[in-house]
Amino acid sequence: MTSDLAYPIGKFARPVATSADARATSIRQLAALPAELSAAVEGLNDAQLDTPYRPGGWTVRQVVHHLADSHVNAFVRVKLALTEESPVIKPYDEKQWAELPDATLPLGPSLEILRGVHERLVALLQALPEAAFARPLVHPVNGPHTVDTMVALYAWHGRHHVAHVTGVAQREGW
Repeated sequence: MTSDLAYPIGKFARPVATSADARATSIRQLAALPAELSAAVEGLNDAQLDTPYRPGGWTVRQVVHHLADSHVNAFVRVKLALTEESPVIKPYDEKQWAELPDATLPLGPSLEILRGVHERLVALLQALPEAAFARPLVHPVNGPHTVDTMVALYAWHGRHHVAHVTGVAQREGW
C-alpha cells in the first residue's frame, strides 16, 4: 500500500513477460475479487456508500458499479481476443458511465454481475491452453495487449478499487 489515495497499491505495471505462476496468481486474485469487494462494502450505509474515496474521486457506490461495468468489458475483450484475429476493442468513457443514473442504484445488482462475470472469466482462463494467453487484442488508445496482459491488468484493477473502498473506510473509521 502507498499513501497515494488515487493509486493505493501503485499504478499498474504491464508485465514484459508473464510466467505461469504470475498468471495463476492473477487468476486467483480475479476469483477472489467478488468476495473481497462484498466484504469491503458489507454493512455500509447510504451515507458511507455516497462518500468519495478521495477528494474529487468517485463515491464508494460509483466504484462498485464501475467495477461491474469494467469487468463486463474485460470479459468481452478476452473472449474477442480468443475468437478473433487481433480485434480492436471498443473503449468507453468510464467517467461518463459513472455519472449515469444507474450508478446511484443499490450495490446488489453490480455485486451479482461481478460475481457471475468472474465465475465465468476464471473458469474460462483456467481451461485455456498456454498459447491462448498470447492472443493479441488492440486498444485504440492504449495499444496492443495480450490475454495475459488483460489478466494481469484486471487482477490489479480489482485490487486497486477494493483498496479505494477499504482505504476510505479505514480513514473514516467505519
